[in-house]
Parts: sequence; structure tokens; C-alpha cells
Amino acid sequence: MHRFTSGRIATMASLLWIGACASSSPLYDPTPEMLEATAPDSFVVEMETSEGTFYVQMTRAWSPLGVDRAYHLMANDYYAGARFYRVVPGFVAQWGFSGDPVLDSVWQEHPLEDEPTVASNVRGTVSFARAGARTRSYTMFINLVDNVRLDDQVSGGVAGYPPIGRIIDGLEVVDGFYAAYTEDPPRQDLISDQGNEYLRSSYPQLDSIVATRVIVEWP
Repeated sequence: MHRFTSGRIATMASLLWIGACASSSPLYDPTPEMLEATAPDSFVVEMETSEGTFYVQMTRAWSPLGVDRAYHLMANDYYAGARFYRVVPGFVAQWGFSGDPVLDSVWQEHPLEDEPTVASNVRGTVSFARAGARTRSYTMFINLVDNVRLDDQVSGGVAGYPPIGRIIDGLEVVDGFYAAYTEDPPRQDLISDQGNEYLRSSYPQLDSIVATRVIVEWP
């Protein structure tokens, strides 16, 4: 396992996202300044999960708006408790719902503008899911194989799924996520309505995110 010691180590206390408005929650009540803040050119996120830890290097040049959003959510631990609710061997591992329907509803009100696909959806890359124009928000997936067809696949009139980063260590952790619910996957409308209560009762073996931490940044 690599130890990321170079670069500028980010801590929650020093993040500009949080300091933008002391009286406003960076997740439940994001301010315009928070929503418009620019992420570093690249940074590494440590993703601790029930299966183990892996590391993602985000690259802003691939998808500036997508990476800005990822930085805000991951630096503020939006995904703590989130389940990998869609794991399809030979395709993708998807997550995004925080587990708290109230919190998710906040971010559904802040979709991202669409961007072109710059990098390719090869094995280990991370991309936002979307179902049409301006539908990227908080749901992401990891490509478990080379899914280059997703680079220009049209969904809801929008072409492609722009990657925002790539796993640089721990891809074997992702390969080990529980995938036995493939034939009867969770319903996204019920996740949205009931959160982790629904997933705990009906899909108890899903792997989950323990915490996300921005550990290295490059300006």
C-alpha cells in the first residue's frame, strides 16, 4: 500500500469549503460560494470501505465541474455510510446515495451542467452516473473493466460519461465488493425515499463506505 506523503496534506479544519460560511452546513445548506468553489488541479481521496481501503486520484482537467463537486462531497464525508448498491461483475460498482434521504434531496436540487468526455472509461476510472441532461449530482460508479463504449454512449440525449479520476491503489478492494444482488438489485426510488433503512433490511450484505478523506492535493 502506498503512503502518500508528498504534496499538501488536507485536513477538514483547513478546507476552504467549510470556512466559506461558518453558520452554514457544507452539506445540508451549501452556499453559492461552496457550490462554485474550485477544486485543486488534482488530489487523492482515501476511500475507506467495509471491504478495505482504496485511493482515487482526481484530475480536474478531465471534468472541472465534476471534480469540483467530488472534492466538496468527499472532503466533507458526504458518503460516510453510503452503500455500493449496484455491483455488476464485468461492468461497474456504483454508489452515491448518502443513506439520508433529506441530505440526498438537498443535492438533487444542485445538478451539474453537462461536460464532454475527455478521459476514457477504462478499468479503475471513476465517473458520475447520469440519465440525461443536467442529471449528474452525487451518484458515481467505478469501471470494473474497460467500458470504452460509455465514452460516447447516449443517454437522455447526452453523450458519454466523463471520468473524473482513477483508482491508483487498492483496485482489488473494489473487485471484492459483494455482488450477489445482481439479479434482484435495490430499487433506486426506494433508496431515495427510505435511505439506508431500506438497504439494511432488504440488502444487508452490501458493502459500504466508512469515510472519505482528501489526503494529498496538487494546486
